[in-house]
Amino acid sequence: PGGMCILPSGEPVVSCHQFFQTPVRVMKLQDDGKWVPFPNAGMNNPGSGEPVVLDSVLGLACDSKGIVWMLDNGRRSDTPPKLVAWDTKRDELHQVIVLHPQSLSPRSFLKNLVLDPAAPYIYISDPADGISSAILVVNIRTGLTRRVLEGHRSTQKEPKVSLQRDGRSILVRRPDGQLATPLTGVSPIAIDRKGAWLYYGPRNGSSLFKIKTEHLRNRQLNPLNLETQVQGVSPKPICDSMVIDSRGRIYFADISRGSIDYVSPDEDYLNLRLLIQDPRIVWPGGLLRGPDGNLHFFSNQLHRTPFFNSGKDVTAPPFSLFKARPLPAGRFGF
Repeated sequence: PGGMCILPSGEPVVSCHQFFQTPVRVMKLQDDGKWVPFPNAGMNNPGSGEPVVLDSVLGLACDSKGIVWMLDNGRRSDTPPKLVAWDTKRDELHQVIVLHPQSLSPRSFLKNLVLDPAAPYIYISDPADGISSAILVVNIRTGLTRRVLEGHRSTQKEPKVSLQRDGRSILVRRPDGQLATPLTGVSPIAIDRKGAWLYYGPRNGSSLFKIKTEHLRNRQLNPLNLETQVQGVSPKPICDSMVIDSRGRIYFADISRGSIDYVSPDEDYLNLRLLIQDPRIVWPGGLLRGPDGNLHFFSNQLHRTPFFNSGKDVTAPPFSLFKARPLPAGRFGF
């Protein structure tokens, strides 16, 4: 799995990470326990002749009307990145937005997205190479896409933050044969329930940041002035996904220790605390709150894929989906 959303009906939809080179790009788990291509087989098959075909979907989000937004970064076949929206209630294509090349960098690797609950906008994280990392602001009505905060410290990797799993540092062998640490820029991204604040941070970073969405949408605000609106929030672990609950508590899918962590406004977001830890949680991702109020996430073992292991696949299926209770709504607990 690369990304996940939960339909209003409770069915999970999961994108298949491109590092695994799976033939199906997106799948849905039906009530009968069977996985099927989503939204259909034709859109998952490059040779099907369908007018819209999925290439490399990672980020997924579903709104209250049952419209699933799929973020296709196009990196498998070097196709233009796009947003594809599918109406699950009408079972039909809702919208396609091809992202303008000027909003991308040569190293773009679009990862996650969130839907603004109060305005017709989508916000996308682009970790890129960890240096040219940025956030994309997409107007759903017009399709206009802007690239903001590129190279700002809040979106860039922290070189001193290293990732370790299975007792070793996670490294990638470059084409020249040298080993390198895969440091990544902004990846986890979340929005509060009123759509007032966007929260984000680099995957390989120890700090969480926020900025008002009204500033991101303001095209008259020049880049330097926009950067002054960024605020620090809290410590964070190395993670690819996070979510905010109705009480403002922020949960992180902690990759380093295989856990779900959180920070709370009751402590002024000062302390990173452990909520869940389990040996079955291996490189957690897709963290979200479902229609049932529970936390949902998956274990995808990304560090065991061929990309991180000199072309060898050392994963150990199954790639589990988990459901867990968030913190109690009525009190603060450790």
